[in-house]
Amino acid sequence: MSVESTQPLPEGRPPRQVQERLWLFAPNRDCMGGSAWWLETPGCSAAGVLVDCPGLTQANLSFLAERGPGQIVLTSREGHGRIRRLQEALSWPLLVQEQEAYLLPGAPLQTFARVHSLASGLILRWTPGPTPGSSVLLADAQPGQPSVLFCGRLLSPVAPDQALPLRSRRSFHWGRWLNSLAELRAWLPAEPSVWLASGAGLGALRGEALIPSLQERLAALALASLRDQPGL
Repeated sequence: MSVESTQPLPEGRPPRQVQERLWLFAPNRDCMGGSAWWLETPGCSAAGVLVDCPGLTQANLSFLAERGPGQIVLTSREGHGRIRRLQEALSWPLLVQEQEAYLLPGAPLQTFARVHSLASGLILRWTPGPTPGSSVLLADAQPGQPSVLFCGRLLSPVAPDQALPLRSRRSFHWGRWLNSLAELRAWLPAEPSVWLASGAGLGALRGEALIPSLQERLAALALASLRDQPGL
């Protein structure tokens, strides 16, 4: 048993509900302040999907245990946090894109390659660029609820209702990143409107959690100009 696993967990605060079946966890310092989400999936074998790793706190574990069993999806290596210990506590299946499975040696996990149907109305798509195994999860609209795209670090909020690709020195490949955005723009349905749930920090949204009208945001991106930006 590791020293970490014997330490008491901080109490923390539970996630906040942002839609009827969607919750947002507090920023996770183990993921550079990134955001994790819980999506209820009525009618599926799992009660819900945990997208990326929230902070390892008693409040978060209690919330998830009360709502499980669920499925864990990691959108990239930037969202791993302390996922090994969280997965051990919950015993939920873990799904990652195949190029980043090596980062979790010995963990019980499943992998996918390009496109994967997680359940009815839930589709994973490989979107390399921020990291080699970055992916997005599209959740179809439900009665009274919009479609939501969980995008990991593919797009990061920069202002209310605005998100951009923000590369850093840790980024994998800028050209592939922009190609992934172009392919995503063509892949998303024209209707209904898709809302964006980013896995990055959400402070720029000034208290909001989601960005509406993702198709319009992607259409407005000048990908050619972004491609010509100098490297870091």
